[in-house]
Amino acid sequence: MKTIMEAIEKKYAKKNIPDIKPGDIIKVHQKIKEGSKERIQVFEGIVLRARGGKGLNGTFTVRRISFGVGIERVFPLHSPTIMKIEKVKSINVRRARLYYIRDLVGKKSRKQKEFKEFAMWEEPEAEKEEESLKAEQEKEAKAKEAEKQKEQEELDKKFAQTRGEVKIESKEGKKDDPSKKESGK
Repeated sequence: MKTIMEAIEKKYAKKNIPDIKPGDIIKVHQKIKEGSKERIQVFEGIVLRARGGKGLNGTFTVRRISFGVGIERVFPLHSPTIMKIEKVKSINVRRARLYYIRDLVGKKSRKQKEFKEFAMWEEPEAEKEEESLKAEQEKEAKAKEAEKQKEQEELDKKFAQTRGEVKIESKEGKKDDPSKKESGK
C-alpha cells in the first residue's frame, strides 16, 4: 500500500526544494490565471510557519505588510502554480510559529540577527514559461495595435466619404434651398 502512495506522491512532488523555516524572508513567484491570460506574481514576506516538512502535504505561511495592512498567504509547497521560491534572508528565531509578529508594529517587528543566505528553488521550465508568457503578451499587443490601425483607417475612409457627401449636399443646398429664399423676403 505504501509503495503505491509513494509512487503517486513522487509523480507530483517537486525536486530540490529549499529548506523553508520560520524567520526566512522569501519571494514566491506564483503563476496567476486571469481569464485567458497568465502572469507571474511575486509575493515577498516572512515565513511565519512551515508545516508538513518537504512532503506532499507541506505548506508554509508567508506574511507581508502592504499599504499598512498585514496580508498572510498559505502556499502548498508542491503546488504546480508556484514557479520559483527565492530565499532572500534568514533570521535567527527561537520559535516554530511566529504569530506574535502580527501584533508588533514598526521597528519592534524587525528581527536583529539576520543572516543573508541567497538560495533559490526554481521549476526547471519556469524561465521558458516566463519567456513564452512574455512572447504571448507581445503578440497580443501587436495584434491589438494592428486592429487599431485597421479601425483608424476605416474611420478615416468613412470620414472622407462623409465629408465628400457633405460638400456635395452643401453645394446643392445653396442652389435650391427654399428656406433661405423665404427668410430673405
